[in-house]
Order: sequence, then C-alpha cells, then structure tokens
Amino acid sequence: MRDSRSTLLNQQGNEHFSKGFYTEAYHCYASALEVDRCSGDYRALIITLGNLGNICAVSGRRTQAQAYYQEVMELQKTIGDERGISITLVNLGNVCADAGEWERGRAYYLEALDLMNTVGHEEAKAVVLSDLGLVAKETGNDQEAMAYYEESLALMRRLGNQTGQADVYRMIARLHLLRQEYPETISCAQTSLAMAERLKDELRMAGAWYVLAGCYEKQKQWKEAITYLEYVVKVDQKHHLPKLQENTDRLLALKKRSTTTLPS
Repeated sequence: MRDSRSTLLNQQGNEHFSKGFYTEAYHCYASALEVDRCSGDYRALIITLGNLGNICAVSGRRTQAQAYYQEVMELQKTIGDERGISITLVNLGNVCADAGEWERGRAYYLEALDLMNTVGHEEAKAVVLSDLGLVAKETGNDQEAMAYYEESLALMRRLGNQTGQADVYRMIARLHLLRQEYPETISCAQTSLAMAERLKDELRMAGAWYVLAGCYEKQKQWKEAITYLEYVVKVDQKHHLPKLQENTDRLLALKKRSTTTLPS
C-alpha cells in the first residue's frame, strides 16, 4: 500500500507545478522520493520519479530528467507496464526534441508508437503522431510532417479530443506559414482559435493568435499583426509566461515599423 506521506507530497508538488513554482514542486517530489525509496513501493516510485522527470524537463535540467525517466522505465519493465513504458518513451523523446536533437527524439517517438499500436493506447498515439509531425517539420520533411499531422487529427476527431485538435490545427498552420501559404495558415489558425475559444483555453488561444500575428507580419499587414500580438502579450502578462519580454519587444518593434513604413 502506498505511503500516505508520498501521496500528500506529490499532491503538494503538483499544486506548485500547476502554478509555475518549480523549485517548490521539486522539493516536494524529492521528499516524496525519500519516502518511496524507504517503502520500496515500485508503483509509488514510478509516480514520484515521473514527476521529478517532468519538473526537470520543464526547468531545463535535461540530464536529470533523462535519468529520472530511465529509472521510471526500468521499474515499468520490472512490473510489465507496457502502456507506461510507451509514455516514458514519449517523455524521453520530448527531452531530446526540446534540445533540438530531432533524430534521437524521432527514434523514441517511433518506439513509443510501435508499443502503443501493440497495447492499443490510441489517445497517446494521437499525440505521438503530432510529435512526429513536428520532428519532420523541423528536419525539413514537409510532406511527411503534413501526413503525420493529418493522421493525428483524424484520430483525435474520432476520439473527441478537442484540445488535441486545437493543437494540431495550430501545428498545421505553422507548417503552412513556413511554406508561405498564407491563406491556409490563416484558415488553420482560425480553426484552432475557434476551438480554443469554445474550450475557454486562454493559452491555446494565445498560441493561435501568435501564429496569426506572424502570418500578417510576413505579409506586412502591420495593423492585423499588432492586434493579434497585443492579445498574446496580455495573456503573457496575466499568466507570467516566460516569453513576455520577448513578445513585448517584438510588439514595440512592430508598432515602430508600422509608423515608419510608407504605403506602396
């Protein structure tokens, strides 16, 4: 039976994590780990080590995150948790992708996908397909990226995953933007935005606005670009997001550019 102290510490860590208090979250998870190592409860260890991996991943401690995830996977192999292993492989892929190690990330994602096909984990499979689409996009394989995105989107529709669909439409919009396909970019970004608005998800709304701002900026339609980027900055300010300064500087530059650019 899992030690109640570990459960409480992980719950406290999750609360800190959700608020962006990563240091406090890490301390809670580390304390839970001491309890779990003493109890020898494999399933409790898997939860706590996974949380430690997640907190290290989002705070840039890549080597630590990989070590925690690897230990999680060894424990999952011991208890025969193939579904859990598939998710841990995705987490390892994400760490690599965040560091720009696209081929290593792709290898982890493909291994996870094979396992998900075996165990029938369709919800996670839909996300991994979008991850593979991102890797293909970042490595210059546009057609492969679109194929992965479309497969992911079809599966998410079947599963009724609205947040996932909003994310994939935004990813497709970014791919169209990269290819300078502006009408397609706007269409996909607007679809993502409409879904995010129905979900009342401000962060996903901001993601769609950001793509729209970039699309209009590329077309030198300064008024529209400024409007959408202002929306983004407001969300950055409200949620204390890390790109606040970067987006504020970009907004100021856009405003300056709009006043100095002469009409053609």
